[in-house]
Amino acid sequence: MTLKQDRLRMFPASSLGRAAPRDTVFFSRPLVVVLLATLCCLLWGSSYPAIKTGYALLGITQQDIPSKLVYAGYRFLLAGIGVALAACLLQKKFPLPSRDGMRQVVVLGIAQTSLQYVFFYIGLAYTTGVRASILNASTTFFSVLLAHFLYKDDRLSARKAIGCSLGLAGVLAVNADASLLGGGISLQGEGFIVLAALVLSAASIYGKRVSQRMDAMTMTAWQLAIGGLVLLVAGYVPGGSLGRLDLVSSLLLLYLAALSAIAFTLWSLLLKHNPVGLVSMFAFLVPLFGAALSGIWLHEDVLTWTNLAALVLVCGGVLLVTRGPRTSASGPDGRP
Repeated sequence: MTLKQDRLRMFPASSLGRAAPRDTVFFSRPLVVVLLATLCCLLWGSSYPAIKTGYALLGITQQDIPSKLVYAGYRFLLAGIGVALAACLLQKKFPLPSRDGMRQVVVLGIAQTSLQYVFFYIGLAYTTGVRASILNASTTFFSVLLAHFLYKDDRLSARKAIGCSLGLAGVLAVNADASLLGGGISLQGEGFIVLAALVLSAASIYGKRVSQRMDAMTMTAWQLAIGGLVLLVAGYVPGGSLGRLDLVSSLLLLYLAALSAIAFTLWSLLLKHNPVGLVSMFAFLVPLFGAALSGIWLHEDVLTWTNLAALVLVCGGVLLVTRGPRTSASGPDGRP
């Protein structure tokens, strides 16, 4: 196969058509796809140590669940506003769904943002950023298994079965690491991270159905904002608070909101102009960046044999199940 033929196969009728719109040409360029997809995964990976650092700066303890929900709520409300502003700039109109669409994004926001991040923000406080980044990548494997039962044209192939098996082995390896180090495995820690991954995989399949009738950026903006508002109410009612925000903690919160808005927007544009399988295969970078940045930022021990084995197994599994033209995920699996 020649280089030209290979490019035609991976980037069909996108950057190659003379009459293609300018944005389609730009977002379909191979180098642009690689750079922007990698940037998205880097941003999502950085959220693991950023969230744990935010807890420390604001004095949010492990047991203070309401304050964790308030912290998450502000992040996603601001992120939703950010995506809406990006949609206004890119599409020259305010992203407003129809009446039926609004009901759908309410359900999606409660499931994909509120419920998922209840488990995620609590779980992250009870485990390390390294283990959380690896465990959360199991979203990919849950999505593949759920799609097998929900979609007739997305059955579990031998390649996907091997990928899921590798991913499960990686999850077992990183949990073995927790046991060997004497830290133990807890439902509130590792268990909640896996539950968050399961919720995200189920919600992403529903989100895929919603996105077929609604602009992706409109859907993302509203579900993030609605999910953030629900988290704020759920956190403030039992007495949660952010305490005293100083300059550093405020900038960190704004960074978390901005990374979600930027990454979701860029990822949506890449999915719009390229094959989903091509973009989604970069999801294996999220646990790599999450583990590496947790080691650098939080001084966690990444270079244990169980962590390294888990990273290789999980990343290899993600590559196997996302490689090819079909994938059930509408976004990067394991995005925090």
